[in-house]
Amino acid sequence: MAETRQRTGGEILVDQLKIHGVDLAFGVPGESYLAVLDALYDAQDQIKFVICRHEAGAANMAEAYGKLTGRPGICMVTRGPGASHAAIGLHTAFQDSTPLILFIGQVGRDMREREAFQEVDYRRMFGQMAKWVAEIDDAERIPEFVNHAFALATSGRPGPVVLALPEDMLTSLAATGDAKPYKPVQAHPGPTDMAEFRERLANAKRPFMIVGGGTWNAAAKRDIEAFATAWKLPTGVSFRCQDYVDNTLPIYAGDVGIGINPKLAERVRNADLLIACGPRLGEMTTSGYTLVEVPVPKQTLVHIHPGAEELNRVYQPALAINSGLANFAAAAAQLAPPATIPWGDAAAEAHEDYLANQKSAPPPGPLDMVAVVEHLREVLPSDAILTNGAGNYTVWFHRFYRFRDWRTQLGPTSGAMGYAVPSAVAAAIMYPDRTVVSLNGDGCFLMNGQEIATAVQYGAKPIFLVINNGMYGTIRMHQERHYPARISGTELHNPDFAAYARAFGAYGEVVTKTEEFGPAFERARSAGTAALLELRLDPEALTPRQSLSQIRATALAAKDKH
Repeated sequence: MAETRQRTGGEILVDQLKIHGVDLAFGVPGESYLAVLDALYDAQDQIKFVICRHEAGAANMAEAYGKLTGRPGICMVTRGPGASHAAIGLHTAFQDSTPLILFIGQVGRDMREREAFQEVDYRRMFGQMAKWVAEIDDAERIPEFVNHAFALATSGRPGPVVLALPEDMLTSLAATGDAKPYKPVQAHPGPTDMAEFRERLANAKRPFMIVGGGTWNAAAKRDIEAFATAWKLPTGVSFRCQDYVDNTLPIYAGDVGIGINPKLAERVRNADLLIACGPRLGEMTTSGYTLVEVPVPKQTLVHIHPGAEELNRVYQPALAINSGLANFAAAAAQLAPPATIPWGDAAAEAHEDYLANQKSAPPPGPLDMVAVVEHLREVLPSDAILTNGAGNYTVWFHRFYRFRDWRTQLGPTSGAMGYAVPSAVAAAIMYPDRTVVSLNGDGCFLMNGQEIATAVQYGAKPIFLVINNGMYGTIRMHQERHYPARISGTELHNPDFAAYARAFGAYGEVVTKTEEFGPAFERARSAGTAALLELRLDPEALTPRQSLSQIRATALAAKDKH
């Protein structure tokens, strides 16, 4: 029987965090959870509390931690406004299948249902954005609730959990025992499933595998690569999961996401066996549900997913396998391929298509983003971590960079802007010996640029690249396609981003030409502090395939025809 001893609710909570292996927590302080902050004072040797400048930054840092480790990222915020600000990180964690626990200070129990100061019912507020939302009314039940939160966040399809903490509950005394360390639960593929999977694959003529989703780790990456290599199986990755498969392997076909290689899209569309190993097969991975027909695909679909509720949700597979991806990858690595591969050199052909797609004509203006990415590709070590938010600027990095090692790409599949800065700060705090590069558009950067202060405060040294074209580029692209030459709501008047960085105590420099980037990047790497390079990009260089004027001209020509 667990030993019981009298403690405050705040002390009980922090003791549970220690038991469950928490080493980092991110947050913005609030008077609603002062008792937790006080308990963290006595746990400084075990739990580092990273003080952030905005709850959105804190939640994104916790989400990045969950992505990087597979353990729940911990975020602590105050009630009302604090919880509202943190919602963006919670939404990203939900769509990205990332384990995260959001602790929210709450009004006292005797003040509920009065619209007390900053009072919100978090069950209603976050009901569709989390796996579980609960409020702990009794300090004695903290070990029970926290254990359930950790287990639920990491079991099945991972995701976020929200626990609200009434202020008076945290200061009350209770005698209760502690939980033991949590243990995630994942399904394993059965021998019958694996036998049918092997038979379907061995009889295929045009198979293709898409890798993505949650519950992966470095060992799972090696296993799925070994399986695909042994079977010479053409393999792609889902949106912003490019570090799941080494991009230099001869079986790698590219990313099945936004701006997909047209030849890769055709390969997916024409496959006779489509193996979805982990992804939900959402809008981004299916090009708006066009590559794979709803509800019964014309491809024979094998769908492997850790969440049973996701299987048959949109697509009806010929074979559904409910399994953690690490468990499935380990089983797949043991499947012996036939002596003769029925689809011949399809993997090599797919990889050649991928390499061909990495060639591009120089874009307009004196700064060539393709050359910038190629330079990073040459000089960065394979374990460098690249983070990005959302915007057209990401297409250059997704298309032209080559990810090799596990968890070297941090990007929101939720499509959230403002992710690149805080995720890079978290990664640089966690791994001070690794190079961390944060990729931002000018609009994206200023949504969480204040977290440079957090990087400087904790001695973290990420390198922030701000691609500045003076607009919300993605929206402008769609605007020109649908309402050509009618610019509304997309122009930006920006500060001097390099000066902004220097104001925080970071290194800052402006780059306007291709030949300036390499030397500037080396100065940023050797600055000894966080650094920012502002890359001033010609607004015409809107996408790798079409300039702004070309997009407008195409739209106007189509409009004239009608």
